[in-house]
This record gives sequence, structure tokens and C-alpha cells, in this order.
Amino acid sequence: MGDQTVQAACQASGVDTATFLAVVNYIKAGEKVYTLDLVDSVSVSHLMDYLKRSHTYFLQFRLPAIRRKLIEAIDCSSNQIAFLVLKFYDDYASEVSRHMEYENEHVHPYVDQLLAGKLPKADIFDSLIHQHQDNHESIEKSSEELKSIIIKYYTCDANSLLLNDVLMDIYMMQEDLLTHCHLEDTLFAEAVRQLEEEVKEKAANSHHEIEEGDDKNSDGLSERELDIVREIVKGLSNKEIADNLFISVNTVMTHRRNITRKLNIHSPSGLTIYALVNGIVSLDEVKIEKD
Repeated sequence: MGDQTVQAACQASGVDTATFLAVVNYIKAGEKVYTLDLVDSVSVSHLMDYLKRSHTYFLQFRLPAIRRKLIEAIDCSSNQIAFLVLKFYDDYASEVSRHMEYENEHVHPYVDQLLAGKLPKADIFDSLIHQHQDNHESIEKSSEELKSIIIKYYTCDANSLLLNDVLMDIYMMQEDLLTHCHLEDTLFAEAVRQLEEEVKEKAANSHHEIEEGDDKNSDGLSERELDIVREIVKGLSNKEIADNLFISVNTVMTHRRNITRKLNIHSPSGLTIYALVNGIVSLDEVKIEKD
């Protein structure tokens, strides 16, 4: 970055370097670079700060700038279609605004509590994310419809060059919004789930509570993690494990990552040997793959 390294530039701006690189690579390559290692590298607080700033950018700059250009490109004074196009754009901008307000009012406060080391009374993050994803899909459909209406139906009394420029801005904004939404649904959501598990574990330890899922074996695996190990060595998929234990697939993935970190075992076959040696499962419970 000029004469500075990325790390030096980030430090000078108070930005976490690993989080900055994770976001840049995600924006550049999309979900192709999304891995659990990438999730582990980010700071939840810095990532959420980036998302909040992105909301401000879209709502206070990007959307109003396109609206001003759209008004200049079409004649709303006498053309009813132009008036309806502008109204549709305003409805679209309002939908984006409502979605981002939902995040600011519901998702981010929940994460703030986790960052403060407090476990919210209700474990509602998965339901928040489901609503989040539904909002994303609705925004994407509205954006496609907006472009279609302008291209198909507005053909008169317009500054064609400026209108083409507006369409390009809408295309580019849609792409940026889509990347933003996908980043929230994957990288941010999984990082928060990991934080949630860490806060739960700390809360259990601090209160010396022995509950299902908190009693540890000699390697530090909780009872819930031992359940996951038992299911893995049976040859079950993440979806099957989630169904059997009545938890989400993302929660299964979080537990699997924690198991890998604690045991430094990366393969199902390695977990199988570990489970047999430690009496977690018997030989007849193990699914052995044959050539």
C-alpha cells in the first residue's frame, strides 16, 4: 500500500490486519476463499465495525448518489412511467435501509453482548441469521426487478447516456451488496457462532456448572463434543449429526473445529483411532470404509 506494508497501514489506521486481509480476499474471490481457517483469523469486533461502516456508506452515500443521477436522467415532471420508476427505486432503497436497520438493532447488539463476555438470555442468533438471509434474498430480487423495469419500460424522454450510467451504478451496487450480504451470511455468521461457543464455555467454567455439554474429559472435550466424535466415527455427515443431536449444521461445524483444535486431529480416521483408544466408542459402532 504505497510505501507501507499492509500491516503497517492497518496498524496506522487502527485496523486489524488479519481481518482486513480476510475481507479483501473475500471481496476479491468470494466464497472460494471461505474456509474455517479464514474464520479463525478474523476479529469479530473489527469485522462488525467494517459492516456497520458499510451500512453507512450504502445508506448515506451510494443509494442517494444513484437517486440524484436517476432524477437527472429521467423526466418525472410529465412522464408517469418515470415517476413510477423513481418510486420503485425509493421502495428498493427503503428495503435496503430496513434490512440494515434490522442488523443494527437486532444482530449487532446480540454480538456486542458476546464481545462483552455476556451470554444473552436467549440463544437466538440462528433465528436472527435466518431472517437475515431472507432479507438478503428479497433485496436481490428487488434489485433485479429495478434493472428490468428501467431497461424494458423506460424508453422515452431520457438522457440515454446518463441513464446507462445509472444502470451501471445499479449493477455495480447490486454486486457490492451481494458480496456484503454473503460475507455476513458466511464469514461473519460463523465467526459469531465461534464466539458464542467460547462465551458459553467460559460462562460454564466460571460458575462451575456441570451441565450436559460442559463436563470435560482429560483432553478437554465437552460432553457435546464427545457426542460429535461418536457421530463422526459412525460415518455420519454434518447434516445427519445435526439432525440426530437436534442442533444446527453450523453448530456441528463449530464443534468439529474445536475438536480439531483441542486434539490436533484432522481426519475422521484419526478421530476413530482416538475414540477407540479412549473407550469413547466400541469397535462395532465404527464405520470402516472398504475399498
